[in-house]
Amino acid sequence: MDAGDIIVGLVVVAGVSFDFTNGFHDTANAMATTIATGALPPRVAVSIAAVLNFVGAFISLSVAATIAEGIVESAAVTPVIILGGLIGAISWNLATWWFGIPSSSSHALIGGVVGATLVGAGSGAIEIEGIISKVIIPAAISPILAGLLAAIGVAIIYLLIRAFKEEKAEREFRWLQVASSSMVALAHGTNDAQKTMGVISLALIANGSLQGGANFTVPTWVVVICATAIAAGTYSGGWRIIKTLGTKVVEVRPPQGFGSEAIAATVILASSHVGYPLSTTQVVSGAVTGAGVGRPGAQVNWKVIRNIVAGWCLTLPAAAATSALVFAIIELLGGGAFGAIVAVAILAIGCLLLWQANRRQPSDPEDSISDNPVFGPEAKRRAEEQPVAA
Repeated sequence: MDAGDIIVGLVVVAGVSFDFTNGFHDTANAMATTIATGALPPRVAVSIAAVLNFVGAFISLSVAATIAEGIVESAAVTPVIILGGLIGAISWNLATWWFGIPSSSSHALIGGVVGATLVGAGSGAIEIEGIISKVIIPAAISPILAGLLAAIGVAIIYLLIRAFKEEKAEREFRWLQVASSSMVALAHGTNDAQKTMGVISLALIANGSLQGGANFTVPTWVVVICATAIAAGTYSGGWRIIKTLGTKVVEVRPPQGFGSEAIAATVILASSHVGYPLSTTQVVSGAVTGAGVGRPGAQVNWKVIRNIVAGWCLTLPAAAATSALVFAIIELLGGGAFGAIVAVAILAIGCLLLWQANRRQPSDPEDSISDNPVFGPEAKRRAEEQPVAA
């Protein structure tokens, strides 16, 4: 085994690690509103999301092809560049998770790869047209589109159910909300798991282990490990971000949650079909906001929305800058296997320290049921009084 194979191995490890962070970072996309309304108990919700994330990863590989061939020049990229990009993306995911910010894991990954490529191979290796058409424009349009459609859809839903008693309507919509949130989880697996598949494939192409171009296909083993990692991360639960998206944007009721999730799933699945690496976080956040606007009497916390949007705007450049720094450090250490091992070791130590700090501040729903508004007495009471799943 030569130095190149060692670095590719580290890329695979880092890619799987990123997919795990993607899973717990983006669990809120599918299940935040479902948990907040008491439609599903927290652990049941994340278990369903984990299974559907895994299944969704096998539905389509169009997004993986876009990441592998349409963001940077595969011929100019090296495994060390990919490793730097992954470490930068993981770092940003962990930072935003710690502060409960529902930022885009997709854009963190893309920004990380672009930043490391820019330093390692120069601006000529960046596919500017591909980034604009397949990343930036969809990022600008998708949350607005999802928000508008959700606002209209939820307004129509409340118009249709106005003659029913509120308690009965909400009880019935909890069943629908379980179905719609499950579709979001499936869509998330279809779109997000593929991004890491594309990055690992890009490293394999750069190492000469995989053929690129018109004959490019994602190896089956890459699909399986990425699907497994994102499912495992989802099951671990991203309670901090669930709390933000489930309670801090707007108080979510079941008809409203169903409307936002149905719209979000539709937009994400459509983008996956055409190969756009869309941010599921942005789509869901936009839909939740729009659903709040569409529900009569709901109050949207626009201050939280502004903070979320600021996080979106920072994600690409912040992940790119972090990845560029990581790549530069690896180069200073010789640019080979030694530097790559040191970079991965530093990341592992940082993750361990963050994990220990999180354990000192329990955020698991069963550990903090009394003071966590997502899993607190009100949500627990609703789940017990009108359960739709065990």
